[in-house]
Amino acid sequence: MTSVRAVLIDIDGVLTVSWRPLPGAVEALRKIREAGLGVLLVTNTTSRTRASIARTLADAGFAVSAGDILTAPAATAAYLAEHFPGARCTLLNSGDIAEDLDGVTVVDPADTGAAPDVVLVGGAGPEFSYEALDRAFGHLRRGARLVAMQRNLYWRTAEGLRLDAGAFLAGLERAARVEAEITGKPAGAFFASALTRLGAGADEAVMVGDDVESDVLAAQRAGITGVLVRTGKFQPEALRAADGTPDHVIDSFADLPALLRGSAQQ
Repeated sequence: MTSVRAVLIDIDGVLTVSWRPLPGAVEALRKIREAGLGVLLVTNTTSRTRASIARTLADAGFAVSAGDILTAPAATAAYLAEHFPGARCTLLNSGDIAEDLDGVTVVDPADTGAAPDVVLVGGAGPEFSYEALDRAFGHLRRGARLVAMQRNLYWRTAEGLRLDAGAFLAGLERAARVEAEITGKPAGAFFASALTRLGAGADEAVMVGDDVESDVLAAQRAGITGVLVRTGKFQPEALRAADGTPDHVIDSFADLPALLRGSAQQ
């Protein structure tokens, strides 16, 4: 671990829960920065823009700016520009992320004009009604492509686990007989973009997350060292059922500086 130059960090469940800092997280991030390591916060959060996230984290005591954050919506905008330039997209998402979807043409769901080229799925919330899902299903049946920012099944809030978009996405895929193109974690392109931002190779980076599949094992498939924390959505049964084994498992992000120094135990 002494060769690490860059640290990729999930936010929700690692640094915060319901945007409240977890014990020791602010101090741990400060120590990592003081050690001269590159830091990038990588998140599948689709309810806020990078600027909004940065302001909330700064208010909680974390020394971060919008430039320190890579969101699934921002990665999605780049993906659409490359693979579907000029596409008309209908967006199914909870939250205002227009600022991070720069250059993406999002059409009004009530628009009865030309059918959308892409059904774009973000994070779940009240907007995921039967009417909205059925409308998306119809577009997919008529040939629209399905692009999803993430496929997380759930996330943790201060009130407990909440259902996320992955549960609905699986239904759309099966009903319309299509496969979604994923732009956030666990997509390899998302991690590659993060490494490019930090100017580091996969063998010089660590990914810290609370989701064993989307955060940790996905990063390991990209050649990045994976560190799982026992906070956030972590569940022992999910770890036991996982398709692989994390490189390291620690109690919380507060333990990461010691791990990076090589003094923590797995």
